[in-house]
Parts: sequence; C-alpha cells; structure tokens
Amino acid sequence: MEKVAFIINPFSAKKNYLPFLNELKNKVQNPLYYISESILGTEEFIQTHFCDVDFFVAIGGDGTISTVAKSLINTDKILAIFPAGSGNGFSNETQFSKNLDELLDKLKAKKSRKIDTFTVNDKLSINVSGTGFDGKVVKEFEKTNRGFKNYIKVSLKTFFNYKPIKLKFFDENYKQYNGKYLMVNIANTRQFGNNAYIAPMASKSDGLVDMVLVKKFPLTYSPLFAFRMFTKKLKEDDYITYLPVSEIEFKVNTKNWHLDGEFNKIKSPIHIKVQPSSLNILI
Repeated sequence: MEKVAFIINPFSAKKNYLPFLNELKNKVQNPLYYISESILGTEEFIQTHFCDVDFFVAIGGDGTISTVAKSLINTDKILAIFPAGSGNGFSNETQFSKNLDELLDKLKAKKSRKIDTFTVNDKLSINVSGTGFDGKVVKEFEKTNRGFKNYIKVSLKTFFNYKPIKLKFFDENYKQYNGKYLMVNIANTRQFGNNAYIAPMASKSDGLVDMVLVKKFPLTYSPLFAFRMFTKKLKEDDYITYLPVSEIEFKVNTKNWHLDGEFNKIKSPIHIKVQPSSLNILI
C-alpha cells in the first residue's frame, strides 16, 4: 500500500486512536501515516507526499475530512475515510464504516467517483454548514467533551435562549424569503451526522446545495421536527423552506457559523458557491 497515506486526527473519537493505529500496523506492512497536530501540519504532509500517493485516508470526523479534502479539490487524488468523529455525517453519506477490513478492500479495488463540494466565502465545505442556532450550538458544543448526549444537552439549552437571526437576500428572486430564522443551513448531503437528516432530498452530485431556512418554532412542534429529522421525513411546512441553489449571496446579522461541524467566524455578506464534481471519493 505504498500509494496510500493515512492521516489521523488524534483528538477525534475521544482521543482514542491507538486501537485503529495498532490494527492498521497489523494488517498493512509499514503503512504511511501521519498523526496530525494542526491543520497546517496536515496540509504540509499532503503536499510532501502528493506526488507519491494516490489515496489519502482521513481518520476523524467531518472537520478532519474537510481539512484533508481541501488539498485534494480539483485533482486526481482520491479521498477515503475511516470515521472517528462525534457525528460522522459525511462518512455516513459516502458509505464508509468503522471496519478497517472493508476500507482496505475498497482501497485494493481502487474505484472512485466525483462529488460536489461548496464554499462559504471561499471556505470549503463538503457536508453541511450553517449559521444561527446551528452555529451557536457548535460554538458551545466545542466547549464540551463532545458526544451525542452533550450535543442534545447543548441544543436544548441553546434553543430556549436563542433569538432568531435576520436574513436578507440580494437577488430579487429570493427577497420574498427575507426575514427572521432560527437557523440557516447549506446542505451538500442529507445529514448533519448521527443520522439527523436536515435535507432528505439533497444530492452530493447534482451541482446544487439545499439552502434550508428554519423559522423558530414552538416547543410543541419540537417532537414532530425531531421525529421527521431522524426518519428522513423533514419537508416544507410553516417553519421549513428548502431552496436548491448553485450560487447565492445574502446577509445575516451574526458571524457565528459552523463548516462541517467546526466553528468559524464569517462576516457578511455571504457568498455560497457549488463546485461541481470537484472531489474524488473512494467507493
């Protein structure tokens, strides 16, 4: 496997990456791997081995995968994944499991396909990004030990105190949607992670993202919202609007965003742009 490189985020999966690494060493002779301590370190490792490696395997969550993908956009290099995050939304959507044998079989088969990515003010996103309630939850979530239970706790606490954000479009065709929203999500795939499907009809290979506008809803609507989200049945109603777009600009009165689950400060105006067929994924 001299043409495969494994990039490990040691802070994912509650910092318990050694079982993966030990299994890898047992099943692959002298694997090329890098235990990343920074985004810059990951980028330098990829550039150092770029000419010698065909497959870069990201071991971590959506943020780790996005960091690796950033160096592979619009190249012939292929991204593979071993999910080790708290939500693993992108891994779920691209059919990667926590089974090393299965991953090694895929690497031997060498089959791949191209998928879309998108940018938020030139910052890469591969899965789902958002602002409003969503961005605030991620900001508070990063102060915890992560995990699904902590995500639910932070979400509930934030929901009761959160004031909706103001959204304003520049394009006349979308000004009817100007207003106040609980959150605004940009979905290249269907789910946040943990099988929470915010955009059940989204496709990662149609040249579009689903812009999901969610108005603040009463507490009595919460069980229905949650049920629909976890059963892939969210749809447009009085509180939810879906706008499939390839490129769009707007303003929001907050800088709090998350890009693939990682907190970012991004100033308005916001420019969303799809990059069609820009990333090679192992299948």
